[in-house]
Amino acid sequence: MTAMSTWSSLSKKVPRQYLSEVEPGVYLARLPIVVGQKGILEIDGKVKQLRLSQEGGSFLVNDGKLFVTDTQVTGWREKDNGPATFRSPKEFRPFLLSWGGTETYIVNTKMASFGYAKSKSYGVSISQYTPNMAKRMGRPEPTGWIIGSEFSDMWYGFYCYETQDFVVKDSTYRDNIVYGIDPHDRSHRLIIAGNTVYGTKKKHGIIVSREVNDSWIINNKSYDNKLSGVVIDRNSVNNLVAYNEIYRNHTDGITLYESGDNLIWGNKLINNRRHGIRVRNSVNIRLYENIAMANGLVGVYGHIKDLSDTDRDIALDPFDTKVSLIVVGGELAANGSGPLSIDSPLSVELYKVSMLAPRKASGISLNGVLGERQDEILDLLVRQQKAVLIDPVERQTEMID
Repeated sequence: MTAMSTWSSLSKKVPRQYLSEVEPGVYLARLPIVVGQKGILEIDGKVKQLRLSQEGGSFLVNDGKLFVTDTQVTGWREKDNGPATFRSPKEFRPFLLSWGGTETYIVNTKMASFGYAKSKSYGVSISQYTPNMAKRMGRPEPTGWIIGSEFSDMWYGFYCYETQDFVVKDSTYRDNIVYGIDPHDRSHRLIIAGNTVYGTKKKHGIIVSREVNDSWIINNKSYDNKLSGVVIDRNSVNNLVAYNEIYRNHTDGITLYESGDNLIWGNKLINNRRHGIRVRNSVNIRLYENIAMANGLVGVYGHIKDLSDTDRDIALDPFDTKVSLIVVGGELAANGSGPLSIDSPLSVELYKVSMLAPRKASGISLNGVLGERQDEILDLLVRQQKAVLIDPVERQTEMID
């Protein structure tokens, strides 16, 4: 498509065996739909539902501008006369992919039963071209908005790669297969706000991974996901994770892996099966005014791990076995293994951290390096209302001297 096209005009031009109106306002597409580089496609409320045929090999590729508003777009299994519900990772299902230089706007729309385990075919994907193609095409990073929409039964609810200034707001991601929302490699200045993400079957509700920087994850609800509620992963820095409600996830509430310089502010982490907040191999993590309550293990857990013996590509995803935290305000209450545990930190700063309702009969106990000086730490924090700096590196240096 190379000009502005509406769905009704398009359906009149295409042979019926490829695109047909099966009932008023309901269209079945049996072939791929491509928006050309200068093209604009609008699928609006005049389309009650667009069904992309699984048997027909239908999918949507945007190389221009795509507007999807007030409608439904569904992967469709003609044999069942119903959605192409997930059966196997390798089984083709329709998908949406927008390439470099594109704009994609999805508003007040329901999308369901997209995606499978092939590159760029995950569900709704926004992606710059592959590195070699990107050099030849010379187009900027893609962008767009997803607002007030719902995504279900997708392999990935949302995926992006080298995408800038994308907004995912006030949308619902429910019962998706691998991830709910998954911005990836070198995407930046993203806003992920006001979304509800739940029931993810294999992994995390929301994850940003591999140098996804300078982004905002705010005011979301992420719950009942198979692993963590929110993950910051693989050298993703300068992000704000604030005012999220993260509960009943099957591992941690918030997980930070190998990603320093992030601010975690005002989140509620309640009744997750493992830790409220887990920080691994990440420095300068600031935890302000978070509530971690009734999690299975520790309210805030910081640790290091040597990943050399894993299948990780160290050149692509380097790591340092260092962790440092600043914990200010908030409340750590009734967590199964205690409020705080930090192993081998470069430094830990604590101020005005409320630690209440221990689950152990022995009362509040700090684990890791904090346990060695627990009485002094609690005296300074609670009785004297002072800030505490734990700096084991200095002590180790003194011992070496």
